[in-house]
Amino acid sequence: MSEKYGDVFTLHFGPKRVVVIAGYNAVKEALVTQADDFADRPKSPLFDLISKNHGIIFSHGEEWKSMRRFTLSTLRDFGMGKKSLEGRIQDEIIALIESFKCYNGKPFNPHLIVNSAVSNVICSIIFGNRFEYDDPTFKKLIRMLDENARIVGEPKALLFNFYPFIGTLLGLHKKVMQNIGNLKDFIQKNVKKRRLEFNANDITGYIDAYLLKQEQESTKTETYFHDENLHYSVLDLFDAGTETTSTTIRWGILLMMKYPEIQKKIQDEIKTHIKPGQLPAVEDRKKMPYTDAVIHELQRFSNIVPLNVSHAPPTDVYFRGYCIPKGTEVIPFLTSVLNDKTQWKTPYDFNPNHFLDKDGKFVRNDAFMPFSAGRRACAGESLAKMELFLFFTGLLQAFTFYPPPGVSREDLTLKPDVGFTLSPPKYMTCAKLN
Repeated sequence: MSEKYGDVFTLHFGPKRVVVIAGYNAVKEALVTQADDFADRPKSPLFDLISKNHGIIFSHGEEWKSMRRFTLSTLRDFGMGKKSLEGRIQDEIIALIESFKCYNGKPFNPHLIVNSAVSNVICSIIFGNRFEYDDPTFKKLIRMLDENARIVGEPKALLFNFYPFIGTLLGLHKKVMQNIGNLKDFIQKNVKKRRLEFNANDITGYIDAYLLKQEQESTKTETYFHDENLHYSVLDLFDAGTETTSTTIRWGILLMMKYPEIQKKIQDEIKTHIKPGQLPAVEDRKKMPYTDAVIHELQRFSNIVPLNVSHAPPTDVYFRGYCIPKGTEVIPFLTSVLNDKTQWKTPYDFNPNHFLDKDGKFVRNDAFMPFSAGRRACAGESLAKMELFLFFTGLLQAFTFYPPPGVSREDLTLKPDVGFTLSPPKYMTCAKLN
């Protein structure tokens, strides 16, 4: 459609008008050059119901700025992007490898195990502790997050957003709200527990840091640091910190089965630069350009948040000759950036050479935007990058992934399951120890 109508065009979904911004140059102009003009969120009946416009992802204005600023600062305090967090992730890699070993090279579905491992990293930051993979409460929480990610991308969710009255009558939102209610109950219990045990001199996680901030703001007549924002901020972190990174890793395992020659090259690089018996460390990335390129290409190719999260102008805005009214839903179309023919040699192929020069050195590409860009870029970007390198490299150091007996690499489909994110199709893998 962008090839026919240009980089900015309007779609009508029933009574709802949506502006789509397509292509690297246009999306960058909107989100980076004119960042303030597209820094808001549009009204979305389903997401408004889910979030009550609180938290980090769907809040607006000064409330959003306060929550994002506090969250970025707190995540940095707990090691995001620093070596101190590396040890937590490495501990989780050990647990994940042990879980994979239990299958003794026989076929299994890695979905929930990978989700649990990745979720434990953000859980250690939020709650100050991790969970065992077989903990029934934890398993239930992971399943609910997974289910919601699928449901909110289904046609019935879109129908609820475009015709909320009809959606309410048909009860299209009930399962999502039931899951959100259960997740919030779990978070509230944890907040209550942390509040009873609170010690300003022993801040062990995001919840403790928030309670300390509440204490500091207690004399103010107005504050955004109320319990509702705490509950929804924790929910946002828990959800986003679990779903996106784990989905990318699951794509990685599938693509390694599909392209064993790429898997072999990564393993050769691992053997060259990481000593036997040592886990991957963040500093290893600089010495491993091919692995780094594969992980970047994995994020580009899997394109797990294709529509981005919708933006909206806080006031009427002029963009590329068009007036976009205040509050209009704007989709900065990430698929069109990650598949932009002017930026990528083979946009529809899985090709690590997109991030390598002729000498095999890693090269950046400004059109690499899986975390979005600008004011609303993913708050956990540096955490996700660290996790992706350590988990992916750690798994390929320990295992070689094969399709199950009777399944050829040609049989493996890369057609995604559609939800709010694009997940890999359901698959079984065999993880054989190296």
